[in-house]
Amino acid sequence: MPRFDVCALGELLIDFTENGISSQGNPIMEANPGGAPCNVLAMLCKQGYNTAFIGKIGDDIFGRQLRKTVEDIGINTEGLITDRSVNTTLAFVHSLDGGDREFSFYRNPGADMMLSESDVNEKIIAESRVFHYGSISMTNKMCESATKKAVATAERYGALVSFDPNLRENLWDNLETAREKIEYGLSHCDILKISDNEIQWLTDESDFEIAVQEIRKKYTNISLLLLSLGRNGSRAYSKSGYASVPIAAANTIETTGAGDTFCGAVLGKILEYGMRDFSDSELKDMLVFANAAAGIVTERKGALKVMPTMSEIAEMIRRNTNDRA
Repeated sequence: MPRFDVCALGELLIDFTENGISSQGNPIMEANPGGAPCNVLAMLCKQGYNTAFIGKIGDDIFGRQLRKTVEDIGINTEGLITDRSVNTTLAFVHSLDGGDREFSFYRNPGADMMLSESDVNEKIIAESRVFHYGSISMTNKMCESATKKAVATAERYGALVSFDPNLRENLWDNLETAREKIEYGLSHCDILKISDNEIQWLTDESDFEIAVQEIRKKYTNISLLLLSLGRNGSRAYSKSGYASVPIAAANTIETTGAGDTFCGAVLGKILEYGMRDFSDSELKDMLVFANAAAGIVTERKGALKVMPTMSEIAEMIRRNTNDRA
């Protein structure tokens, strides 16, 4: 029996998000624990699954804050390394009109970049049903090698592999390198979660259906493709099934972590059902649940510490169902 349902590898950082204006007219920034892979795990913990994280933080006030937060949530931290020579990675998030965000990273280097092959706890991966990762852990040679070692370990032990490109353009030396690493991720996953802007960038195709078919034709290893469309909801494609679900109506404050929440919610449903060629109705059920979870997170500041409970998601689904009736 596997010890963990899902383990994830990647960045764990502080998201400084805007939380008002001071009396002097300066933006007040709140230090919210974040990082896409751990956000995914936090949503899975809310669903009752056992999770573990592999990554690196600094030996500083933010690193200590992050370790405590992750442990309090219930994520196993045996694979979380403290680096005493490099500070914890920081990201400043500026909300733009229309709901988009602009990121400024303090990561040159940041502790997450310094994860090495020798830091990767293979035992955790071997004891997991699902391994999840993204592209940010491949932005430099050291963490790229660690990531690829982890992926190879997951494949060797037969874990399902989940990948989310999570493209952050300003973290790459150039976008051709980003494309190369993201294409590696696409070729080494069973489950792909990709956003509207990422799939258009990757395929140079504005029509989402054509873009999806292009990816599915090229990467036949992908059994389940999840496409998040922001205000236009989400779509899911299995080998023979398809579903499209509108966005859950929410009083959006900011969208940080919404995609990660969506991803964690879907992975929970996959663990519930068991991986297979999902039917249209099963895919719809996944998307309704995941859209509702993501919608709730957009109503809150931060992500890692404010993932919704099952009762909150059920209430959001009920509310949206009544609104559409």
